Amino acid sequence: MRVALFITCFNDTLFPETGRATVEVLERLGHEVVFPEEQTCCGQMHFNTGYQREAIPLVRRFVEVFGPYDAVVAPSGSCVGMVRELYPLAANLANDNELLYEVEELGEKVFELSEFLVKKTGVTDVGAYYPHRVTYHPTCHSLRMLKVGEAPLKLLRRVRGIDLVELPEAKECCGFGGTFAVKNADTSVAMLGDKLRHVLDTEAEICTAGDNSCLMHIGGGLKRQRAGVRTVHLAEILASTEER
Repeated sequence: MRVALFITCFNDTLFPETGRATVEVLERLGHEVVFPEEQTCCGQMHFNTGYQREAIPLVRRFVEVFGPYDAVVAPSGSCVGMVRELYPLAANLANDNELLYEVEELGEKVFELSEFLVKKTGVTDVGAYYPHRVTYHPTCHSLRMLKVGEAPLKLLRRVRGIDLVELPEAKECCGFGGTFAVKNADTSVAMLGDKLRHVLDTEAEICTAGDNSCLMHIGGGLKRQRAGVRTVHLAEILASTEER
């Protein structure tokens, strides 16, 4: 399948290794991966902070850039959630029926990495090897908006060498929420404290998730506590092999 990589601003700027890992996994499975260099921000930050009309040009840009591809895959449940769930709201706000048709059509082809692998292509074993004790945090957008369900866990369970341990109260938010962490810092920190306690209770070496935004939040808290637990994106675990 010809797949376009939607890297997202966050990964492109701060976590490029996640994008490389996503490409490696997809190519290992035989997909042709294309990186449209014309891609820009999906507009989520604008839309979620009250600048909804300002996000509309970014919506149009996304449709123009990614429309021609068979599938669009991103290592971010948050940004995929924006495209699938909020782009129709943006099109309605613009009073543009043609744009609404385009975003609804395109939305059916845009996937978070784990749901593309498990739900779209039926793959659970990507040939990964990762000999570490790992716990998985299901991010809010992937869990509640995209409803990826067990897809990430199905992939992790098939990773050779892994010691996968259940995260207590896994479905509770980590407290990041994009600009929520800035606007409501005290509440965000309190929520993070609960999440960190549960992560540490697992005695895991690694905390993984499908969104680097949440992992940055959790990872920052772990570093401040000098807990010795690292955060690693799901794509990077799936890209790992005995040779790498």
